[in-house]
Amino acid sequence: MNDQQLEKKVSQDAEKVQKDLGTLVEDSAARLGKFGDNVSQATVKAKEDVTTWAEDSAVQLSKGFEKISGEAKETLVDTATTVKKDVGHRLNQYNAKAQDIASNFPDSVLAKKVAMYPWVAIAIGLAVGFLLGFILRPSQNLLGEPQI
Repeated sequence: MNDQQLEKKVSQDAEKVQKDLGTLVEDSAARLGKFGDNVSQATVKAKEDVTTWAEDSAVQLSKGFEKISGEAKETLVDTATTVKKDVGHRLNQYNAKAQDIASNFPDSVLAKKVAMYPWVAIAIGLAVGFLLGFILRPSQNLLGEPQI
């Protein structure tokens, strides 16, 4: 082979390599574009999935809170009703006993006042009872004294 043929061959090979590189670049650009589209679609899909999951979780959490608060309200109402009935019953018993005690007093100004305000008389009686209990109770041992 002479120099002309070699140059022609090199030129043809260079053109072929250049053409092949152009095809390779185009294919790479197309693949990169498809990859970008796939990434974009995957991102949109992932965003939609996360949004749906978050909304579903929020709805379930809200339903759970509503259920718990409803049960707590029912329990509170039931307890309050029971306590109200119990307190009312106990107050009726207290008033009946106080009225019995007041009706047993002799007819005097004090008896009339006690009959009008039995709870005050009972409260004063309790206070006097506590005072007498405190006075009549044996004194406690001081620190350092042996206990018998």
